[in-house]
Amino acid sequence: MIRIESDIWDNLVKASPEGGNLSARLAFPGIANRLYAAIDVEKRRHLLVLLNPEDSILLDTQSRGLKVNTRELKILGKESSRYIDIECCDPSGHDAFDLIGGEIVGGLSSVDSVPSDIVTHVLAKWRRFWGQMQRQLMTREEQLGLFAELWFLINWLLPTIGHKAAFERWRGPFGARNDFEWTGCSVEVKATTSHRGLIHHINGLEQLEDSAEGRLLLFSMQLREEGGASLTLPALIKKCKQLLIADPDVLSMFESGLVQVGYSLAHEDEYAKMRLRIIQEALFRVEADFPRIITGVFSAGVPVGVEKVEYEINLSAFSHLILAKKIEDSAEILK
Repeated sequence: MIRIESDIWDNLVKASPEGGNLSARLAFPGIANRLYAAIDVEKRRHLLVLLNPEDSILLDTQSRGLKVNTRELKILGKESSRYIDIECCDPSGHDAFDLIGGEIVGGLSSVDSVPSDIVTHVLAKWRRFWGQMQRQLMTREEQLGLFAELWFLINWLLPTIGHKAAFERWRGPFGARNDFEWTGCSVEVKATTSHRGLIHHINGLEQLEDSAEGRLLLFSMQLREEGGASLTLPALIKKCKQLLIADPDVLSMFESGLVQVGYSLAHEDEYAKMRLRIIQEALFRVEADFPRIITGVFSAGVPVGVEKVEYEINLSAFSHLILAKKIEDSAEILK
C-alpha cells in the first residue's frame, strides 16, 4: 500500500503559510496531478482533490477526526479551481491519513474516475478504523491469535464452503463465545509458539463448554517466529481482502471484525515485523478426555468468590482426538 512520504509534509511546514492560506504540493509527484498535500497556518494536514467543472461537490461530517468540504482554491502556478478538501483534525491519525492519500490516488488513476465517489468510498472504509488510531498495538498473543483465526478461515473453511459462508462464520469478534460458529458446530482457534508442545491458554470456564448448537472443535496451530519466514499477519489480511473484492458487503463485515479485535492499518508496518512459520496444525474433537475445566467439573458449582478462571492445556498427548491434520481431510467435518 502506497502512502504519502513524510518529507512532503516536512517541506510544507517549512513553507509557513499565513492567514487563511494553505501551503500545497503534489502528494505523489510523478504519479498523479489531481491530489495535493497541504498544510494550514495551524499546521493541520489537508488532502486536496482537484475537481473537473462537471464533478459533484462533497461534504462529509460523519468521519471522526476528519472534515470534508468542497472549496474554491488557487494553488501557486495554477488557475483557481474547486477542490475536495479533506482535513485531518487529529494528529494521532497522521499515519492513517497518509494511507488514505495512497488509496485515493489509486482510485484517481482510472480514466473514468469520479473524485467524489472515490473519496466517499475510501472514507467510508477508513471510518471503521479511525476510532482505533489511538489504540495501542495488539499484543504479541493477540496478533498470533488473529493470524491463526484468519489462517483457519481462508485455508480450512473457505475451500470447503466458499468465500461468503466462510467469512460469515467468523463470529468471535462480534461477541460470540467461540471464534467460529454455525448451525451444528463451533470452532475455537488457538495458536502457540511454545517449544514444549501444543500448549494453549484458555480464557474462562465457558470457552470450552459443550456447544448448545452441536459439536465443539478446537483448531490448534504451533508456530515459530523466524526472521526468514514468509508468513505475516498483514499479508494474510491482504489476501482476505483480495478474496472479497467482488463482495463489498462481506468485505465490510470482515473489516468491521478487524476493528473489533483491535487491528489498525496504521500499525501495519509494525505487525509485519513478526514473521511466522507453521510447525503443525490440527483440528481436535473437544469431547471424551479432552483436557478442560468447565462449570460441570464443580459438583457444588463454582466456588463462591471465584471471579475468573484461566488455565493452560497441553494437547501433545491427545492425538487420538485429532479429526484432521490436513485441510483436505476436513471437508466433510466443516460443511
